[in-house]
Amino acid sequence: MSDNIKEAVISFFKSRLFVLGALMTVLCLLLLYRVFTLQIVNGEEYQENYTLKIKKTRDIKSTRGNIYDRNGTLLAYNELAYTITIEDNGSYDTTAEKNESINDELYRIITKLDEFGDSIENDFSIDYVDGTYQYNVEGTSLLRFLADIFGRASTSDLKYNKNIGTNEADATAEQIMEYLMSDSYFGISDEYDPYMAYRITVLRYAMSQNSYQKYISITIASDVSDETVAYISENAYDLQGVEVSEDTIRVYNDSEYFAQIIGYTGKISSEEYEELSAENSEYSLVDIVGKAGIEQYMDSTLQGTKGSEVVYVDNLGKVIETMERTEPTAGNDVYLSIDANLQKAVYQLLEQEVAGILYDKIENITNYDVSEVESASDIIIPIDDVYYALIGNNVIDITTLNDDDSSTTEKQIYSLFSTQKSAVMTNLSSAVLSSEDTKFSDLETEYQDYITYMFDDLKNANILVSDSIDTDDEIYKEWADGDISVKTYLCYAISQGWIDITAFTVDEEYESTEEIYSDLIEYSLNDISDNKDFEKIIYKYMIHAGSISGQDLCLVLYDQGFLTYDEGNYTGLANGIVSAYDFLKDKIKNLEITPANLALDPCSASCVVTDTTTGELLAVVSYPGYDNNKLANTVDATYYASLTEDLSKPLYNYATQERTAPGSTFKMVTATAALAENIITTDTLIEDEGEFTKVTPSAKCWIYPSTHGKINVSEALRDSCNYFFYELGYDLSLSNGNYNADLGIEKLQSYASLYGLDSTTGIEIVENSPKIATEYPVRAAIGQSNNSYTTTELSRYVTAIANSGTVYNYTLLSKVTDSDGNILEEYSPEVKNTVDVLDSTEWDAIHSGMRMVVEELEAFDDFSINVAGKTGTAQTVTTRPNHALFVGYAPYESPQVSIASRIAYGYTSHNAADVSQKILAYYFGTESTEDLLNGQAADISGTTNAVTD
Repeated sequence: MSDNIKEAVISFFKSRLFVLGALMTVLCLLLLYRVFTLQIVNGEEYQENYTLKIKKTRDIKSTRGNIYDRNGTLLAYNELAYTITIEDNGSYDTTAEKNESINDELYRIITKLDEFGDSIENDFSIDYVDGTYQYNVEGTSLLRFLADIFGRASTSDLKYNKNIGTNEADATAEQIMEYLMSDSYFGISDEYDPYMAYRITVLRYAMSQNSYQKYISITIASDVSDETVAYISENAYDLQGVEVSEDTIRVYNDSEYFAQIIGYTGKISSEEYEELSAENSEYSLVDIVGKAGIEQYMDSTLQGTKGSEVVYVDNLGKVIETMERTEPTAGNDVYLSIDANLQKAVYQLLEQEVAGILYDKIENITNYDVSEVESASDIIIPIDDVYYALIGNNVIDITTLNDDDSSTTEKQIYSLFSTQKSAVMTNLSSAVLSSEDTKFSDLETEYQDYITYMFDDLKNANILVSDSIDTDDEIYKEWADGDISVKTYLCYAISQGWIDITAFTVDEEYESTEEIYSDLIEYSLNDISDNKDFEKIIYKYMIHAGSISGQDLCLVLYDQGFLTYDEGNYTGLANGIVSAYDFLKDKIKNLEITPANLALDPCSASCVVTDTTTGELLAVVSYPGYDNNKLANTVDATYYASLTEDLSKPLYNYATQERTAPGSTFKMVTATAALAENIITTDTLIEDEGEFTKVTPSAKCWIYPSTHGKINVSEALRDSCNYFFYELGYDLSLSNGNYNADLGIEKLQSYASLYGLDSTTGIEIVENSPKIATEYPVRAAIGQSNNSYTTTELSRYVTAIANSGTVYNYTLLSKVTDSDGNILEEYSPEVKNTVDVLDSTEWDAIHSGMRMVVEELEAFDDFSINVAGKTGTAQTVTTRPNHALFVGYAPYESPQVSIASRIAYGYTSHNAADVSQKILAYYFGTESTEDLLNGQAADISGTTNAVTD
């Protein structure tokens, strides 16, 4: 082969080898690229295929089960809504970069939420109110929140923290917010306005709570508008980790009637998470759970089972591919024993009755002195108390009276108030700093009230340390009796260490007691000066003095939108054609202003209706109620604050939590004890002598100086003769002819226990424990002493009387079904015990006495259903009306239902009997619904001043 040919061949192969080498190099580089871009990081696969793909497994929420009444009426359900969520999945070089990026993103989203009328999800334990930060939790909940803030495993681990300059357990809301907003935490720029900075902090904190749980998003806002959905969707690739998702919100029908039973849902708290996740690992820190009532008690039943899906997302957190999906299982449905229509009717009838009492008791007088009234049944409601109630219970918002858009009338009221407040603060300062040693009791009542408020404020701030005060100290006793001056007492308190001087500013390390006292007063006056509750005291005295007129206050009801504008009424008020007195009476009569709005006596009531043959609860009603829709999903902070400040206490269940003395409704227990112990027979006659003198002090029958004559046990129940039952209480206490109070109490307790009055009823919602009397058997025998029971407990008791001795453990539940309606579990009341100490004749005697009670009640005149019952009037203090109670059952001949009704401070048991008759009329259909539920205050003329037992 020639050299030229050899060289050509060699050149050919060299070129091919070069190309092949180049190709191999490229392949190697591609392989290396693949090796370096296909990694396992934290167990997740990362792929580079034009865009970064991240593989995730995430939960899919289940649909919460519905809640129905016994007849299938829907009470709680889910409604489709759109939710905005955010997941912290970004990668940042520094904490500062992360803070700036996330904060800016949240700022943009919140700005748009504001623009479109939406709001952020906020279950943070600090509120931003009128420019200040305030805790909305207390006690152990507050300590748990602080432990979470500082990353402590337990509240006992809270310690001194140099970043806030105090012990973590004592940190103020202001200090916590400063800590969270600092560069070392969330780095919230001071360029944001305070409210914006607060909301960014709320969301950042929620995100931080999930930082250790992979791929858990938090809700920014729920049930958002279409405009918000459009904005997020259109800007999806600029908003890292933010998504619009289909979700549900919890909705409650006829909420105010059922809120106390059903409760509401909300985001799980850290305490709830710890408790629930210990039982079920499926719970996470972003779950929605039942927070109260049946929603809470049946949470695991209603929850359902979560699904899951495996997805690929891009570097912005957007889903680009779904690989696997396991569908969630819907929660089960819960049916209550409650009849929804009856529950609603009872609520409305209670409101009408309470309004009727108010309407009847309001009189056009002012500056009324209740201490001069001889009998609680004679107490009236002066019109100036009604005027003040508009401010006292926040019907009128005094914080907005001087706003730019306030009416002329509002600004006039504020101007008068401002002038008076200035004078009050000057005079108050003089009164407490004066060198004159004026006794507290010698001060004007108005200034006594101001100073009392100052002291309460100091105690609440733990500056006047209640636990340190020696109540046996002679100086303290003089103060309690009003026999020394404010200055004398507080200077002494300082010297005794009852004042925590570190809690307010002291100018010098070593000051005299006088100087510390001056600093204390300066601190106190500054602290209360802008306090709304303190300002209300000033308004109260201005109203009583006539400085602020009822006419102007009524006009403000329209100006602030509490009442729907009505030109005729408004003009009539403004021109003086309609008096403020007549105006308010008319609004109360028509329930445009309700008893709950005013929070005067009475303003609340409760009733329980039960099937006597099965023990099933048909209605458990507490008035007033509230709108649990505003607490579910995203809590309406303003609404919640209004509920907690409402003096009528709508969050309190008056049927299951309020305890009062039972009054004469207890007398069937005493009758049972006396019959069973052979103290009497059904024919035994006891003569009412008017005054029972076998104990000291003596006890009088309610009819004294008259008497009931010689009567048997049935007649004694009919007449509610205190003397007869005093005698029984006394005789039950005899041992070998000697009076033994402990023995009498022991026997009464034993028979009260037989009727279930020693324990809660078994109802699934919060219920206070009963209290059987522990002293004074003679008075305990008529339901006085320290007997104390809830309406539910009295209901179980009267149900047992109606059915001659079967005591039930109550339940609010009827059944549980799956989402297809298949019954999974049924519930019914269980028999707790039977009262088997009476024979049929003795039961008849008690039933007969109760029938005769009702036969003599005007409320039941001409009622077509025979009813048996017992009234009860329980006195608490002489300056407030008595509690009104009625327990009964119907029909008398063959009982179907029992009823227990209570109107706290309702004046007389005849009012409770009156509303009970209306409730039974509704139940049995003896009167038209339109006539009964007419939206008008009940006409109770002739009942509020009826002779009471």
